[in-house]
Amino acid sequence: MNIVLSGMPGSGKTTVSLILGKMLGAEVLDTDAVITAKHGEISKIFENHGEEYFRELESLAVEEVCAKSGAIISTGGGCLLRERNRDNLKSSGKIVFLRTSLSELLKRTAGDTSRPLLQGEKRQRLEKLINERTPVYEECADITVDTDGLTPEQVAIKITELLK
Repeated sequence: MNIVLSGMPGSGKTTVSLILGKMLGAEVLDTDAVITAKHGEISKIFENHGEEYFRELESLAVEEVCAKSGAIISTGGGCLLRERNRDNLKSSGKIVFLRTSLSELLKRTAGDTSRPLLQGEKRQRLEKLINERTPVYEECADITVDTDGLTPEQVAIKITELLK
């Protein structure tokens, strides 16, 4: 069984996955890292080929990481929007939704220019993404962890407790 971390950009998926990997002695797989290793920077993929092309690469990365077992998988923020990805991730393990408030996401992503979907008016972009994605995250989640006010280590500990 894999542990799959989902949530908004800035919710802590990558950081928490690395901590969980150390705590549990598990391999850590990041769908964005798989894409970057094979195809280059995500911002360049968006710029040169568009979001739909990126989403297809993301689906291929999901298939690749879901072939593993006993791993911690960190997904991109929009990964669960595709039914194909939801099905693959659900069948490979438990999905954890890292729920984070708008104000906290704004703090965590301040100054970050690497996220293509957060370019421009960040508050409006994040509000739109939260409204679109939260119902999907909630529907898919086996467990939900509210990350506001918690360190990444505390989030990781909470996940391990809730998965027992």
